[in-house]
Amino acid sequence: MRCIPTILTAGALAAALAAPAQAQGNIESKVQTCNACHGQNGVPLDPKTMPVIWGQQVYYMVKSLHDYKTGARDNPIMSAIAKGLQIEDLRPMAVYFAAKQWPAKQGSAAAGEPPKGIAQCQACHQKNFEGGPPGPRLAGLSYEYLVAAMRSFANDQRTNNEDMPKMMKALSEQERDAMARYIAGL
Repeated sequence: MRCIPTILTAGALAAALAAPAQAQGNIESKVQTCNACHGQNGVPLDPKTMPVIWGQQVYYMVKSLHDYKTGARDNPIMSAIAKGLQIEDLRPMAVYFAAKQWPAKQGSAAAGEPPKGIAQCQACHQKNFEGGPPGPRLAGLSYEYLVAAMRSFANDQRTNNEDMPKMMKALSEQERDAMARYIAGL
């Protein structure tokens, strides 16, 4: 089973990944909008509905911003913000946040025993769910955020990845719940 995210248009991806270094010069001012919800210290305003972006994978953040900008992924707030971004700012913004320290875990229970079937997720999200090409970091995101993301893939509400809907549909709601609880506890 492959875990390669949906392919971006070659031109848009190349533009985002090859953004000029000088675009980073004013990145601090541009990321203030992100910090309003995702947190000045890396802890989102509402971790139940907003992901941590500090320390997240660059590729994943570029892809997410691009998908929000183009409508391949939809969220009323993020889509509106991303549509206002210049394509050449996506990579510098992602690099800015990826360089930040992932915030310390906030009083969640220990992960416990890995649930059945979770090994398939590690192919993309890595052994400790700390992310890497091609998957984002999941360890440390809230249970509520994780289970909602899994459900949105399973229900075809989120379709900006070819593999995740298939994988999430193959799992029961109880299996997705157990996985979200486990990963949130890491």
